[in-house]
Amino acid sequence: MYFDEVLEIVRLTDVGQCRDHNEDAIASDADMGLVVLADGMGGYKAGEVASEIAVLSISAELKEAMLNHASGKLDTLFGMQAESHLIINAVKNANDAIYHVSQTQPQCAGMGTTLVVGLFTNNKLLVGHIGDSRMYRLRSQTLMQITEDHSILQEQIKAGLITQEQAKYSNNKNLVTRALGVDSEVELELKEYEVEEGDLYLLCSDGLTDLVDDERIQFTLNMVSLDLTATAEMLVEMANDNGGKDNISVILIKVHKPFEFKRRWYNKFFSSLK
Repeated sequence: MYFDEVLEIVRLTDVGQCRDHNEDAIASDADMGLVVLADGMGGYKAGEVASEIAVLSISAELKEAMLNHASGKLDTLFGMQAESHLIINAVKNANDAIYHVSQTQPQCAGMGTTLVVGLFTNNKLLVGHIGDSRMYRLRSQTLMQITEDHSILQEQIKAGLITQEQAKYSNNKNLVTRALGVDSEVELELKEYEVEEGDLYLLCSDGLTDLVDDERIQFTLNMVSLDLTATAEMLVEMANDNGGKDNISVILIKVHKPFEFKRRWYNKFFSSLK
């Protein structure tokens, strides 16, 4: 049993109603159990440069790291510790690459990107994130946000300065406190979650969550979750119907079976290349 048998993944990105180009970037690989979403920012079209570097760099580095694992080059690392190390290192290198371009290419000065990266392995999910793009989990028909925004708005909510209801109308939306590639170093928030059969996970940019509230997202996921393509299209359509003021990106992951393998995902991936 391989990941493409246990994980169903659908991804969709849309420019929205008000932008002339798309600064979001998304990627997924069911064989790897990998999903990545980035929402770029800064300068004329520089945001799409930052998000594209992030997604391509992280995806490519994790694939290469699997080969190193399988060939015994990283035998000193084991289990989730190894996978955490791989994600942290890949994100660090992506940050270095984006920051270097922003410092050497005037048209890209100040660019950066949010990031959500998920890695499924052995009935667990490792989630790393930077900024205000999000990951949600729908379990037993209840939606839960499993990332916490790195934003001015979230800090105000945690400090008790405003309520969740007031936050919906705040002028501080989209002011992130952490972004990939803006500084020479960035802190990745990385957490591990148990995965259950039947779970549905959603990665999304704020082009969705700024215009569609969590209650409506939960209703939609419960209503049409048997067809992930239709679900993704409906989420994007709702954001566009509500103004589509930003690019809208979603990745949906449905867990169909348990996946506690003796042969880990990187060994399967390496074998498939032989």
